[in-house]
Amino acid sequence: MIGNNWQTFGVRRHIDSLPSWIKPIQADVTVADCPETWPEQKLDYLVIALAPNERSEAAYRNLYVDGQRNLYQWLAQHQQQPKRIFFVSSTAVYGQSAGEWVDELSMTEPERWSGKVMCEAEQVALNSGFPSTIVRLAGIYGGKRQAFLQRVKEGYHADGCTNRFTNRIHEQDAADLISHLIGLDAQGVLLQSAYLGVDDLPVEQAQVVSWLQQQLGVHSVAEKVLQPAGGSKRCNNARAKATGWKPKYADYQQGYLELI
Repeated sequence: MIGNNWQTFGVRRHIDSLPSWIKPIQADVTVADCPETWPEQKLDYLVIALAPNERSEAAYRNLYVDGQRNLYQWLAQHQQQPKRIFFVSSTAVYGQSAGEWVDELSMTEPERWSGKVMCEAEQVALNSGFPSTIVRLAGIYGGKRQAFLQRVKEGYHADGCTNRFTNRIHEQDAADLISHLIGLDAQGVLLQSAYLGVDDLPVEQAQVVSWLQQQLGVHSVAEKVLQPAGGSKRCNNARAKATGWKPKYADYQQGYLELI
């Protein structure tokens, strides 16, 4: 893990929620012009973790593809050569939907537009001219990310739909994995081009709902049916764990119990 003596910049459209130890840079990466407050000094690492304003193909491509290219232009303008780029991607790049196990060597042939755009964005990072590592995260939860938990509280259920495997990672574990990889690179450890950021237990959506209902003491409301998981695959985190990282929240029960 990286130490406390690092200077960290945070580029965001809205900087109010950044912690005090991060130096804020208010900017929108979809705007080509480099912000005036962009740092002039050497940058060792760039972590690209983007969040679109809306869920549409146009918004995704504008942010993940075009916005990412803008970032590289800003680096070029300032003659900055980071030691490594970390691009935060998604397990949506996998199109497997029959409960298959997938890892970093599995084929990435998504059927949905979101996965296709993320595949394109990964290639932009890998072809950026900088050493690059892709971190593919599964469904992030924890902290303010409690939408799924809230839906179960409201009576949403999986309608008995089984054989739909889901994968997730607590937000603290996701941040820790990226920090861990940066620390390894800084120590001269050779990193792979991609890592899966998931917990230890892929699980059926219906099983998660049933367990949460028991913990919360709530019941299904007949007309409130959750949208089925977008795919059905089981993600293997062995490569990430082989680096010495392990999730603090090894499965959904550990993570959600703390939230509850």
